[in-house]
Amino acid sequence: MHHLILGAGPAGVIAAETLRKHAPGDRITLVGDEAEPPYSRMAIPYLLVGDIDERGTYLRKRADHFAQQRIDRLSARAAGVDVQARTVTLEGGVTLAFDRLLIATGSHPVRPPIPGLDLPGVQTCWTLADARAIAARARRGARVLQMGAGFIGCIIMEALQKRGVQLSVVEMGDRMVPRMMGAVAGGMIRDWCERQGVQVFTGHKVERIARAQGEGGDALRVHLSGGRVLDADLVISATGVRPAIGFLAGSGVTCLQGVLTDERMQTNVPGIYAAGDCAEAFDPFTRKTVVSAIQPNAAEQARVAALNMLGLPAALAVVTQINVLDTLGLISTSFGNWQGVPGGEQVALTDAAAGKHLSLQFEGDRLIGCNSVGMTQHVGAMRGLVEGQVRLGPWKEHLRRDPTRLMEAYLACAQAQGHWSGAQDARRR
Repeated sequence: MHHLILGAGPAGVIAAETLRKHAPGDRITLVGDEAEPPYSRMAIPYLLVGDIDERGTYLRKRADHFAQQRIDRLSARAAGVDVQARTVTLEGGVTLAFDRLLIATGSHPVRPPIPGLDLPGVQTCWTLADARAIAARARRGARVLQMGAGFIGCIIMEALQKRGVQLSVVEMGDRMVPRMMGAVAGGMIRDWCERQGVQVFTGHKVERIARAQGEGGDALRVHLSGGRVLDADLVISATGVRPAIGFLAGSGVTCLQGVLTDERMQTNVPGIYAAGDCAEAFDPFTRKTVVSAIQPNAAEQARVAALNMLGLPAALAVVTQINVLDTLGLISTSFGNWQGVPGGEQVALTDAAAGKHLSLQFEGDRLIGCNSVGMTQHVGAMRGLVEGQVRLGPWKEHLRRDPTRLMEAYLACAQAQGHWSGAQDARRR
């Protein structure tokens, strides 16, 4: 049996290792589109700060790890899939046959239609090559403008600030992290960043980028909506990512936002699976398909996919929708359906002076989503209540009166409904 894995990020690596563990005699090929050994993109900010070197980003530290596992590695990019012939064509024309295929190609940065985006000094922050280019320009005192204040943008921001740059951030939305936070929470994060010395422009977009006349070198002039102009030595585009699935066009593999899968991570084509940031997985909790691009999902989806590729039944229990974000030292969280649902109820508690905010969303007597800023003590309870679909009963009204009683509610309700192990995990958090 030949298992072909497209993508050498966390999902691809975990799938390959799971296959090897349960099928010691099968052939496994891991295809990645970068020259470096498999690494974690989430480690790039630590690389930019200087906390680790490039080897510190590698998913497996031993140089011979994949050889020891008898996992063949190939540096190439997929160009197409023939589901009838059971082959993948790589850029350059090489064709690989497979018995089982896992699509774990992750995401790629969104490229906004902005004139000047190809100028020297305009950079994405997604690969190790990107990190090297940013490090060369983001020296102490350099003027850096970042486009985008979403989850990824806020992580990059902290690394840039620690490098001692003069940082400006431009976000099209009316608040920071608009896909993760409501108006109050997003506004609090903006205020916090400004107090840390970051210039933030929400409700603005970059209209064009040009060379700065008379400054020499590669200095840039960035024109914002509303007429404001900012000079920069480096512009970082962090305007979001989308699943890297363009090579599947016309293949017959069904794709919506991502590669559509069932709870076994199988696509509509038998023997072809998907996992990680490129997968739109069926979530038994919400009964919907969702792309949730966080590493815990990639790891679990890869494990489930690999087992099913071997004929060992496994099913995804949940697609975790959790974001915990550290923005220059301010911790914020987003769980589940933080925006609420039609007909649902919500309660919010805000202490702007203390930099604390908590928002809870209910459907019936269940907590279905929440936001928090500056309140880390509730993280475990929020996750347990949302993912466990715990019925709150009379505790719903207690929470409506005092949202900070989340741990009490979780322990009381989870114990009664047989979620005690989850409650213990929440207590440890």
